[in-house]
Amino acid sequence: SHPSVTRLAERKGKRPEETLLDISFHYAAMKGLRDWERRGRPDITFLTLLDLLERPLNKEGQLQVYVHTINNFVIWVAPEINMPKNYTRFVGLMEQLFSLGRIPPRGKPLMLLKRGNIRDVVNGVEHSKVVFLTERGRKVKLDTYFSELVKQEKPILVIGGFQRGEFTDLSLADEQISVYKKPLDAWIVGSMVSHELERALGII
Repeated sequence: SHPSVTRLAERKGKRPEETLLDISFHYAAMKGLRDWERRGRPDITFLTLLDLLERPLNKEGQLQVYVHTINNFVIWVAPEINMPKNYTRFVGLMEQLFSLGRIPPRGKPLMLLKRGNIRDVVNGVEHSKVVFLTERGRKVKLDTYFSELVKQEKPILVIGGFQRGEFTDLSLADEQISVYKKPLDAWIVGSMVSHELERALGII
């Protein structure tokens, strides 16, 4: 392991492989990795989940969240989970998830970790349409588009959670849309989309 990874692991009392890669601490180690610009940003996942899970859309049972990682792990997140509001606690929770495969260790699961790619997620759930949100997609008028989308039985919306770059594979997309003319952070896109869905569904 790179010294920066080892040092942080020692401070946490963990083995290097039990810690999350975080560009804030592991920049030197990451520079040598393939696709390093698409790695090491658990804060993006943290902020996006924090927003989505607290939305009225989720509280009304209209949202199911999955997280796909660059190393082909899929995280299922229970809608009722009480996500930590503190980033350090969130990192600890994710490290526990990758160690145990589930949160909590016993009882009803609130998070589950399995091997899989985006195709596995799409094929594993009932859906009517797969929409990728990408700056290369067709620019849509938000209120008009989502008013039509909610007529679909179970659409899947895919938001990129990497710090830079685009999706490497769009073959699963039935449609590619853009919600703004410039790149936006994942949690902003998630918030915009959730708001429009809440409005279109009459939740707010």
